[in-house]
Order: sequence, then C-alpha cells, then structure tokens
Amino acid sequence: MGASPWIVSDELWERIGPLLPCSERRFRYPGRKRLPDREVLCGILYVLHTGIQWEYLPQELGFGSGMTCWRRLRDWNESGVWQRLHEVLLAELNAAARLDWSRCVVDSSQVRALKGGSRRARR
Repeated sequence: MGASPWIVSDELWERIGPLLPCSERRFRYPGRKRLPDREVLCGILYVLHTGIQWEYLPQELGFGSGMTCWRRLRDWNESGVWQRLHEVLLAELNAAARLDWSRCVVDSSQVRALKGGSRRARR
C-alpha cells in the first residue's frame, strides 16, 4: 500500500525545504514553539487533497491547526515559495530533456479599455 498523498517525501522535502523563508523566534517573548514546516506542509496538502475546510483539519494527524496551515500557506505564497519551486522543477525537467517545448503555450492578458479608449486607437 502506497503512502498517503499528503505525506511529504524526503525527495520532495529536499526541494521545498530550502525555498521556505526562515523565521527566527523572538528572544524576549518567544511564545509557543513554532510547528516544523514539514508537518505544516503535510497539513496543507491534506486539506488541498481532501477538500475539507481549514478549520476541520483533524488534530490527531499532528499537522497543527487548520488556521496555522492556512497562515503558513499564505505567508509562503506571499514570499514567492511556489513560484521559485515551479522554476526549480522546470529547470530540472529542462536539464533532463523531459520537457516538450513544441507543446508550449504562451498566454497573454487583455486589458479592457474603459470608456472606449482613445479615438486614435479605435481607428
């Protein structure tokens, strides 16, 4: 029987771990000890895989609370972790000649011209 899809393998952790921002504990009022990033990542993957709401993340799993996982996901997203991971994986696949660039698609965005744009552009 295979491992659960929300359990982070050592191989995946070797790629993601170095991309995560380091957070130092305060000296004077340290507060509660922070959960390890790897456990929180498992909690995030569990919620995303099962589709449950963040607040219903089972505490028995040891991944922390749903709010902890949600906050960490938000912080990692804001610090660009997922973009950097995407770039690392693309570079690895490209170096191994595992990408078929002939199937690549370039997408663009379009901005709506409010009030019809300028007269010159309409002609």
